Parts: sequence; C-alpha cells; structure tokens
Amino acid sequence: MLDELKNANKVVGAKQSYRAAENGRVRKAFIAQDADERVVGSFKKLCNERGITIEYVNSMKELGKACNIDVGSAVAVILK
Repeated sequence: MLDELKNANKVVGAKQSYRAAENGRVRKAFIAQDADERVVGSFKKLCNERGITIEYVNSMKELGKACNIDVGSAVAVILK
C-alpha cells in the first residue's frame, strides 16, 4: 500500500494534509498508528466527514520513509 505513495502527487505533514482535505483535493490519507492523537485527531474526523479513505501505517518512521523524507511523518495524503 505504501508503494503508491512513493511516486504519487502527495502532501506530507498534518497541517498541509488537513488543508488539502479541507479543499477537497485528497484521494487517500495515510496515518501513522504511533502518531499522537492530538496531532491526527481532527484530521481523522475531517476524513470521516468527507468520506476520504484512511489507511493506517505501523509507524511515523515507516510513513516518512515511504514519502522519501528523512524524518517521520504522522500524516500523508495522495492528491486527486
């Protein structure tokens, strides 16, 4: 599932992903299971309200690696 993130048009990070979802630009969301609920809680709620598919990733480190960044990421999205 993370392979599609590697080459997709994406946004990485909770704030940027939230903005993209608010603007209706998100096709699929990825959330790290070890991310702090305070960071991802409002994003999860927005995704559920907008009918955006959420896939959970084991760790922030794994999600960051899939996005080709050197640090962990709580959230990443694939854009429409």
